[in-house]
Amino acid sequence: MQPSYRSSIPLLALALLALVSWWAYAPGLHGGFLFDDFGSLPALGAYGPVTHWATFWRYITSGTADPTGRPLALLTFLIDAQNWPADPLPFKRSNLILHLLNSTLLYALLVRLGALLDIETRRAQLAALLGCALWLLHPLLVSTTLYIVQREAMLAATCVLSGLLLWLHGRQQLVKSELRAGTLWSVLGLGGFTLLGTLAKANGSLLPLYALLIELIVLRPHRPLPAGAANRAHQLVMIVFGIIPAAGLLSYVLWTGAHGLWVGGPVGVRPWNIGQRLLTEPRVLLDYLKLLWMPRPFSSGLFNDQLNASADWLHPATTLPAMLAVLVLIAGAWWQRRRHPAPALAMLFYFAGQLLESTSIPLELYFEHRNYVPALLMFWPLGLWLADNRQLHRFKTAMMLILPLALVGMTHSRAVVWGNVQTQGTLWARLNPGSPRAQANAAEILMYQGHAQIAAGQLERLLAVQPDQAQLAFSLINARCMIGSIEPADLQIARTAMLSTANTGTLFVRWFERILPLVISGRCGGLTLSDLLTLVDAGLGNPKLQADGQKQDMIYLKGRVALAQHDPAAALADFVHALDLLPRPGMALRAAATMGEYGYPELGLRLLDYYQQLPTQSIPMAFNMSNLHAWVLTRQNYWQHELDQLRRTLSVAASTGSQNTIPSPPHSTATR
Repeated sequence: MQPSYRSSIPLLALALLALVSWWAYAPGLHGGFLFDDFGSLPALGAYGPVTHWATFWRYITSGTADPTGRPLALLTFLIDAQNWPADPLPFKRSNLILHLLNSTLLYALLVRLGALLDIETRRAQLAALLGCALWLLHPLLVSTTLYIVQREAMLAATCVLSGLLLWLHGRQQLVKSELRAGTLWSVLGLGGFTLLGTLAKANGSLLPLYALLIELIVLRPHRPLPAGAANRAHQLVMIVFGIIPAAGLLSYVLWTGAHGLWVGGPVGVRPWNIGQRLLTEPRVLLDYLKLLWMPRPFSSGLFNDQLNASADWLHPATTLPAMLAVLVLIAGAWWQRRRHPAPALAMLFYFAGQLLESTSIPLELYFEHRNYVPALLMFWPLGLWLADNRQLHRFKTAMMLILPLALVGMTHSRAVVWGNVQTQGTLWARLNPGSPRAQANAAEILMYQGHAQIAAGQLERLLAVQPDQAQLAFSLINARCMIGSIEPADLQIARTAMLSTANTGTLFVRWFERILPLVISGRCGGLTLSDLLTLVDAGLGNPKLQADGQKQDMIYLKGRVALAQHDPAAALADFVHALDLLPRPGMALRAAATMGEYGYPELGLRLLDYYQQLPTQSIPMAFNMSNLHAWVLTRQNYWQHELDQLRRTLSVAASTGSQNTIPSPPHSTATR
C-alpha cells in the first residue's frame, strides 16, 4: 500500500466513526429540555433578546454557577438561540457536533502519547482510534451529550484536549531548540487553555494536573529534555503554569475538606456533612467505573437524589471496602507507572478528573456527566492491547469490531429514550424508585397522558414513606385538581411537606404561579386561596427555609394571595416586608407591576417610592461573575431605566383609571 493511502486511512476511519456516532445519537436530538436546562437557558431572554451589545453583556455575565459564571458556555448557547423560550433541537445538535470534535482531538492526543511511549506508528494509530471510538460511542456519555446544559463539561474537555496538544507541541519545539516558539506554545496550551477551560466549567482548571501526570509518567521517563536553555524554559513553564495552579487547587480541596470536617453538621440544604460526603464518594466512583467498564443501555440518568450518604465507615457495609478499593487503584497505578505507563496514566487521569466534583466540595453526590472528561484516556490501554496482534490475533481482531458495535447499539437505544420525554420519565422512575425527582416527573407525565388517578395513587404511596418531599406533595395536588377535587388530607400532606422540606429552591414559587390562576378561576375544586396561604405560612415556619431570599419569595406570594382576595392593603404590607428583607430592584419591579396587574396602579407607585427610599446596596469588592453582572447592570443604568418605564406605565394607568393593564417584568428578574 502506498504511504499516501496509509496516511489517509485514519482520517477515513475517523469520518466513518463520526457518521456511525451521528446515527447512534440521532434519535435523541428530538428530545426536550431537562432539569438544570431550565436553570441556565432562560437567561437567553431574561433581559430581552440578545440582539445587541447591551443585552449581550447582561446575558454573558448572568451566569451563577461557579465564581466565573461559566461565560464560555453561555457564549456558545448564542449559536443556537438568542431568546427564550427556544427550540431544543439546535442546542442538542451543537452538543453532538462538539462531541465529535472532542473525539477528533482525543484521537490526536492518543496518537501523540503513543509516539512519546515509542509505540510503533501503526499500532499507536490503531490504539488511538480504538480508544477514541470506545469513548465516543460509550452509552454513559449520552447523559452529557444530549443534556444541553452539560455543554459546559464538553467545552471543558475541548479546552483540556486542545491545551494538552498545544503544550506537547510546545515541548517538541523546545526539543528542536526553538526556544521562543516552544515557550509560547507551552504557555498558550497550559496557561491560555486552563483559563478558557475554567470559563467553561470549574473542572477545566484541572488541565495543569493532567499535564503534570503526563510529564511524570510519560515525558520524563521516555522523553527527557537535555540540560540547557530549553530544559530551563520547560521547567519554568511547568512551575508557573503546572505546579503552582495544581498545588493551589489541591490546597483548596484539602482546605474545604478540613474546614467541613472541623465545622461538622449538614452543609447548606444538603442532608449530609462533608465527612459523610467524603465517605460516600468512593462508592460513587466505583459505580462510575462499573458503568464505564460494564456498560448497559439504560441507567439512572439525571435523577440520583435517592442515593443515601454513608453514615460512617461501616454504614452501609460497602463504604470501607470502596474507600480501600479506590486507594488501591490510585496507589497501584502510581506503583506501576514505569512498567505500565498507559494504564497508570489512564487510571490516575481518571481520579484527577474527579478531584473537584467527587471529593470535598459540597455538590450533589452523583451525576453521570461527571465522567465525560475523566474518562478521556480510560479505554486507550485496552486499545493498545487489542492493537498488538502478536498474540491472540483473531480474538483481538474480532473484539475490535464487536466492542464498538455493541456500544453503538447501546448508545442508540439510550438516545431513543432521550428523544422522547414521556418514555424517558417513565423509564427513569422505574430505574429510580426511591428518587422523589424521578417519581414527581413520572407523575406529571402520567397526568399529561390522562392518568391522573394512577398518578395520585402512586404519589400517595411515596409520600407515606417520604412525607418531607414537597415536590411529591405539589404533584399530588396537581393530580387531584385534574381528577376534580382536593381532599383535606391532601392539604395536610402538603403542609407537612412544607414544614419539613430541606429546600424548595424555585420549585414552590413556580408551582404557586401555575396553581394560583386555577384557584382564582375555581378550576381546582376544594383548593382555596386560604389553603394556599396556609402552605406559604408553613414554609415561613420551616426553620430550614429561613434564608432571606427564600423568605422574600414566600412573602411576595402572600401578597399575591392578598391581591386575589381583594385586600390591597395587606398585599402592600407584604410587598414592603419583602423589600425590607432584601431591597432588590427586581423584586420592586415585580411587586409594583403585580399591583398594576390587579388594578391598583397607585399602590404600585407607592411601592416604587418606598423602594427608592431604601438604602442602595453597594456591589461587594470580591471579584466574581455575580458582582461583575451587578456592575454591568449599574453601568448600563438598567434597573433605573426599568423602574422609570414601569413608573410611567403605572402613572398613565392611575390617571386614566385603567385596570389590569400592567405587564409583569420577566420572572427571572424577581430574584436579581
